[in-house]
Amino acid sequence: MTENIRRRAKESKKQNAFVHGKENSDLQHEKEKPPDTEFMLRESPLTLLFEHSPHVKVMYHIFVVILIILLLDTVVYDLIEKGKINVGLSVVVHGFGDIKRGIRLWLFALAVTLTFYPGLKIYAAGNKYLCKIPALQKIWKFLGILGLISLQATLLGVTIWDLGRTHLAIASSAAVTLEMFRFSMKIHGIAMACIPRLRDERTPLPSLKNYIYYLFAPTFIYRDQYPRTKKIRWRRVVFHFLEVAGVVFYNSFLWERFILPYWSDYGKQTKVEAGIIVRGLFACVLPGVLSFLCGFYCVLHAWCNAFAEMMTFGDRLFYEEWWVTSQYSRYYRAWNRVVYSWLRCYIYRPLVPQAGRAVSTFFVFLVSALAHEVILALAFGFFYPVLLLEFGVFGLLFLPITASTGKRFPNALNLFMWFTFFFGNGILWSLYPMEYFARKNCPPSKDDSFFIPKSWSCPEVVLKPNWTFQNPLDIIY
Repeated sequence: MTENIRRRAKESKKQNAFVHGKENSDLQHEKEKPPDTEFMLRESPLTLLFEHSPHVKVMYHIFVVILIILLLDTVVYDLIEKGKINVGLSVVVHGFGDIKRGIRLWLFALAVTLTFYPGLKIYAAGNKYLCKIPALQKIWKFLGILGLISLQATLLGVTIWDLGRTHLAIASSAAVTLEMFRFSMKIHGIAMACIPRLRDERTPLPSLKNYIYYLFAPTFIYRDQYPRTKKIRWRRVVFHFLEVAGVVFYNSFLWERFILPYWSDYGKQTKVEAGIIVRGLFACVLPGVLSFLCGFYCVLHAWCNAFAEMMTFGDRLFYEEWWVTSQYSRYYRAWNRVVYSWLRCYIYRPLVPQAGRAVSTFFVFLVSALAHEVILALAFGFFYPVLLLEFGVFGLLFLPITASTGKRFPNALNLFMWFTFFFGNGILWSLYPMEYFARKNCPPSKDDSFFIPKSWSCPEVVLKPNWTFQNPLDIIY
């Protein structure tokens, strides 16, 4: 009996030592974790999971099967109802309508971005010439800042003005706006990297080759050299681009089979029952979260990995395992490391010494939320700040709420976070289509405005006639 007790006590001590050792190892790993601006050779988390975990690979297969089923549903339904085969091309073509105009806007944004480099060379030459004349150097510095602001204002202002003046198709407009912000962030990133080099001539300015590489590399943090792979695996590049095309069709099927049946006629009648809206809201929860996951995979995994492979860019950590987190702060850091690193390096860190952590965090959220809202406003053709409220208000409030409770109850808080992902995306996939089709179907009014939602007044939302509340516990046999 005594021997058994001693043996169990010894095993318990070993187990505790193992657990504490693991915890210390995790803490040490957190301390040794490289900063966000350090680059190294590493693969994306999903790439590693697909290679080493057949269970995760099965989840990928499930999503592929869902895509095939949606395709079959579209083909069979249209063949029976309309006598023709539709593979979702109509939604894709409509979404990327007037693509020539979109390409012209993208070429304009690229041309403006390329003019930064000769401007940088001219400014550096003038700065070197005027270094011994402090008064003129201050004027030159002011002109340099003014030139950078003017360049950014031209890039952002002209693109936003053109898209706001005449609405472009949803997908084309979103692509152009995303590229506009990408180029703007690239300019800001390399400008910040060159400021210390202008003061210290021992470090040369970036070469044109390095600048061009940086413009298309999947990062917003400039370095003269990045970790590079030895060769381009073109089969992997083709596979990732096929995944991008698959996600585009995935979303077109979701739009055609879940959004259009519920919201395409919204606004054609003067009144609509509240029950229909509520039912539509919940019906859009599942397609909303599927679109959310597919969008993440398309942009941050397939697209970024395709370009990284083509450019032999070695650091593929574009995101981390955000799906297992129980803290919103961790989710925001892990969801999109490419943008997070830029926000932290060029907005948060410069603001912290003057404004403090709380104000700096709020400003980062504000900038990010406004950028997302501009993308949606220009894509849909109206300002409807649903995402701004979800991301910039509720998302900010969840930071302190989940900070401590997420550590104490990780499983419960992870469940809570996924509930917010489902519910939040269901709202987005309902309210934006409601407003979009209300503006299409409702009769024009003198009160119509880019900033005032039309779906609030047209159609009128009413309760079902003779509706009364009944006790759900009263069971009628």
